[in-house]
Amino acid sequence: MPLPEIIEINDPIIKEIGETADSLNLKIYVVGGYVRDYFLGKYGSDIDFTVIGDAIEFAKLIAQKYHTKEVIYERFRTALVPSGRYKLEFVGTRKEEYNKNSRKPTVSEGTLDDDLRRRDFTVNAMAISINSDTFGQFHDRFNGVKDLSSGILRTPLEAAITFSDDPLRMMRAARFAAKLNFTLEDSLAEAMKSMSERISIISQERISDEFLKTLAAPKPSAGLKILRESGLLSIVFPEIDRLSGVELRQIGRQEYSHKDVFMHTLQVLDNLAAASDNLWLRYAALTHDIAKPKTKRFVEGTGWTFYGHEELGARWQREIFRRMRFPLEHLPYVETLIRMHQRPMKLVEDGITDSAVRRLAVQAGDSLEDLFALCRADITTKNPDRARKYLRNYDVVFQKVLDVRERDNLREFQSPVRGEEIMALCNIPASRTVGFIKTAIEEAILDGIIPNDYAAAKQFLLDSMNLWLTEAESNPAIRTNRRAPK
Repeated sequence: MPLPEIIEINDPIIKEIGETADSLNLKIYVVGGYVRDYFLGKYGSDIDFTVIGDAIEFAKLIAQKYHTKEVIYERFRTALVPSGRYKLEFVGTRKEEYNKNSRKPTVSEGTLDDDLRRRDFTVNAMAISINSDTFGQFHDRFNGVKDLSSGILRTPLEAAITFSDDPLRMMRAARFAAKLNFTLEDSLAEAMKSMSERISIISQERISDEFLKTLAAPKPSAGLKILRESGLLSIVFPEIDRLSGVELRQIGRQEYSHKDVFMHTLQVLDNLAAASDNLWLRYAALTHDIAKPKTKRFVEGTGWTFYGHEELGARWQREIFRRMRFPLEHLPYVETLIRMHQRPMKLVEDGITDSAVRRLAVQAGDSLEDLFALCRADITTKNPDRARKYLRNYDVVFQKVLDVRERDNLREFQSPVRGEEIMALCNIPASRTVGFIKTAIEEAILDGIIPNDYAAAKQFLLDSMNLWLTEAESNPAIRTNRRAPK
């Protein structure tokens, strides 16, 4: 890739911002990802600017110009200005260093050269002047264009210095390797291994944000392999790190082994990433077998088993979400996918009955299509005939589920007879018994005993009411005092 002297930028907003800087006699440059992506043939709407001067005050003027409001990050003396489809971020040229055990950097004024040398990687350490007299002038002191062409991720300064300034850059290395399909320069990879423990000074929010960005990459397995090889994965997500390894057991002449769950998981994740950009579906793929090491047992005559790993893996998610500071709004979705990821295959193996199909449709709910996407991605056999057979089976089951869901009106399924009416008909107060009866009606519909309509459900309630009330009163878990007759 030839090194240009002048870059042609045709984005009007960049020229306008340069002219505003001219009016204030400020030097300003476009830097970072926008410049990198320009050389990759991409034109983004997230644009970083470096200002030699007070970037915060300049950002306020830009916000006024575009009739919007700036967001100021005092800790790093940066400001974000949203404007239509653009996210404009402004930072002053500065030096930034972390003390040995500090979470906060020491920031001081600097030059453009200082700004570029403190950046994470050479491919992100290129700048373009946007002042009128130097518009398009290109600065590439650290040979970022050459590294882009070579597919190498390298730090502007010695890797140990760059990572010491901000240890999160080690995780960013994994993310950019996955995003750009780059390889790590040898000294960078070695520095990550020797400094991995230093990630502990970074806040959990920043770590988790970077981890999720790695999952969002075109081939997330590349980043996760780097995290594991560097030792970072054992610190930031130990449950995933523990998936690695294969255990052998010799019984007579028969040798039993199992898949390397870590490598299997990465393949499932990449399969899914090729089909979907849904971040939390990708996360579910990453963690669908997370409890296999805990549930692994050897059964003579059978081999290695992982009974109950899907249920245990789903139960672990709440603790993991809280530790990782993940948004809890995504927790039920992830729990459902992990808990149910083997259910479609069980339908194939045990026989596709309407009752089982109804239960799958109801329990999967709005996640049904994503559940089957996960199941298809979970096919990692290297036997093409077997893979095609599994895919055909899933297609048959999926179509059956869709048909039964529509035929039996199972979307947003619940008892057609609601709680208030159950209390009136049974002459009972609000209690666990009401829930018990609602569940009994729902189970009857799922089992095909009655159709999913109000009249049938009400008659079934009237026919079974005395039996259910007797059963409820004999069960301490749901017992309630019946209301005295009027």
